[in-house]
Amino acid sequence: MLTLTLIAALLSGLASWAGTRMVLAWLVARDVMDRPNARSSHDRPVPRGGGIAVIALSVPAWALLATLGGTFSTVAPIALLGALLALLSFVDDIRSLGAGLRLGAHGLAVALAVVLLLPADALLLGGLLPPWADHLVVALSWIWFVNLYNFMDGIDGITGVETIAVAGAMAGLMLWLDGGGDAPLAAVLAGATAGFLLLNWHPARIFLGDAGSVPLGYMIGFLLVWQGCVEGRWWLALILPLYYWGDATTTLLARALRGQKIWQAHRTHAYQIAVQHGRSHAWVAGFVAALNGWLVLLCIAIAAGLLAPWAGALLGLVSTGLCLCYLRGWPAGGRR
Repeated sequence: MLTLTLIAALLSGLASWAGTRMVLAWLVARDVMDRPNARSSHDRPVPRGGGIAVIALSVPAWALLATLGGTFSTVAPIALLGALLALLSFVDDIRSLGAGLRLGAHGLAVALAVVLLLPADALLLGGLLPPWADHLVVALSWIWFVNLYNFMDGIDGITGVETIAVAGAMAGLMLWLDGGGDAPLAAVLAGATAGFLLLNWHPARIFLGDAGSVPLGYMIGFLLVWQGCVEGRWWLALILPLYYWGDATTTLLARALRGQKIWQAHRTHAYQIAVQHGRSHAWVAGFVAALNGWLVLLCIAIAAGLLAPWAGALLGLVSTGLCLCYLRGWPAGGRR
């Protein structure tokens, strides 16, 4: 299984890099560009929708690996729904669709997966709630994860380093704890994103767009849900993506408390504020990568029995909170 996982990551990376180069030329020829506006963090037009190359590779790779691993009936529907979300989101990249339509599609894709694919006795909260309520919590959390993955993709390289850390760490932990499991599936997402990152690192030549961030959030969300509900590793589902969870959720709550329209685009995430204060995209993405490295170490310590899950989660929450404050410029009055 280790060999298969490594091959999946390597081939996905190479294919994604080559596919992204082809998609880049196609997007430029058709003028599918993300042009700067008042809420942008870039200052020149950049092709968007490049994530279609990542998903076009990942979906058939997942179907093939699921066939080899005997999990086709569970994994293939997720891959198909991810592909449909990618197509809808690519249309949104070209001509903006309404927020209601996008959210409805995300909700439908998550609901189908939870109702049809998640075992009835697979509970995230260990029986603290009735099964229907537990699954409702899972569904709402997954829908939010899909959307926050889209919201957080606002500067060069940030979703690349996040996906490599989360999916790559999941692949490694699955190999260690399960002897394999869904490790090749996670490796495909990590490898494909790494290939894309070569063209998305600052200064980016291409953006993921909704066509990449939305289905990536959906497919990574599936792996996290499975680990949290079926394998009983709620700590993994919480800690690994904690930076994205934290930045997106605290920003949304702050905007809601200020009476702002939370569905409108903005530049008030911690990573965006750091860029506005003079940090480069590469510096912020590197900072996020370093924090992710610490979160991965916490998960390794829990898996090794060196740290209790709740203690690891608390350390992760505190360290992420401190990093968010630092990115926002606190307590120095927001100045660099």
